[in-house]
Amino acid sequence: MDEQMNGSWEKLMTKLEGWLDTLITNTPNIILAIAVFTLSYFLSRLFEKSFRKYLKRFIKQTSIRNLAANILSIITLSLGLFLALAILNLDEVLKTILASAGVAGLAIGLALQGTLTNTFSGISLALNEVVHVGDWIDSNGFSGEVLEINLRSIKVKEGDNNIVVIPNKLVLQSPFKNYGLNSRIRTDISCGVHYDSDLEEVRDIAIATIKEIFPPNPLEDIEFYYQEFADSSINFKMRFWINGKKAIDILKAKSEAIIALKKAFDKNDIEIPFPIRTLISQPNEVEKE
Repeated sequence: MDEQMNGSWEKLMTKLEGWLDTLITNTPNIILAIAVFTLSYFLSRLFEKSFRKYLKRFIKQTSIRNLAANILSIITLSLGLFLALAILNLDEVLKTILASAGVAGLAIGLALQGTLTNTFSGISLALNEVVHVGDWIDSNGFSGEVLEINLRSIKVKEGDNNIVVIPNKLVLQSPFKNYGLNSRIRTDISCGVHYDSDLEEVRDIAIATIKEIFPPNPLEDIEFYYQEFADSSINFKMRFWINGKKAIDILKAKSEAIIALKKAFDKNDIEIPFPIRTLISQPNEVEKE
C-alpha cells in the first residue's frame, strides 16, 4: 500500500514538474499572448468608438450605428484571441473554437431566421436612407409619424395617437409612401360656381388667391381645370404646391385654401350654389262619370 502511494506521489510530482517546466519554457509566449489579447481589447474599444463616430455622418439611426460598431469590435477582439492562441501553439483549441462557432452560428441562424431578416432589412433601410425619424409615412395600411427605427421594427405614431409597430421586412418588401423625402407637396381642391358666373373671371380670381397664400417656385404652376357641368354648378379643380412633409400639412393647406377662396368669391359676388332639386308634382286626374 505504501509503495503504491509512493508511486502515485512520484507520478504526480513528475507531472507537476513537467507542467512547471513547460510553464517556464513558454513564459515569454504566455506574456506575449496576454499582451496581444490586451492590446486587441483596447483596440476593439477604440475602433468601436471611432467607427460609431464616423458612421454618424452617414447613418442617422443610432441602433444601426451601434450594431456596426459592435461587429467591428467583436471582429477585432476575435482576431486578437486567435492570434494569442496561435502564439501559445494551441492550434487544436483554435480549430475546435472555429468548428464550434460554425455549428453554433448555423443553429442560431436557423432559430432566429425571422429576427435576422428584420435586422438586415433594418440595416438596408438605414443605408438607403429612405425612412428617417420624424418622417410621415403610409405603410402596410398604417399612416403616421416615425418615432423610432431599430433593428427589428419601425414605430409609427398615427394621427389618433396610437402607436403601430411594423416589422422592418414588411416595410422593405411592401410599397410605402414617405412624405418626408420631399419638402414640397402638390395637393388639389375642388369647388363649384353658379352657371351665371364669368368662368374666366372665376379662374383668374382663384389662381390669384391661391398664389398669394401658397406662392409657387419658379418651376411650379398653379393648375386650374373646369371639370363638369353638374346639377347646380360648374365644377373645377385646382392643383397647387405647398411646403410640407406630413399628411396633416395637406389638410391644413386645403382648409386655408377653402377659407381664402370663399372670401375671394364673396368679395367679387361669385356664388357657390347649394345643390338644388326641383320637384314637379302632377295633379291627379278626376275621372268624369
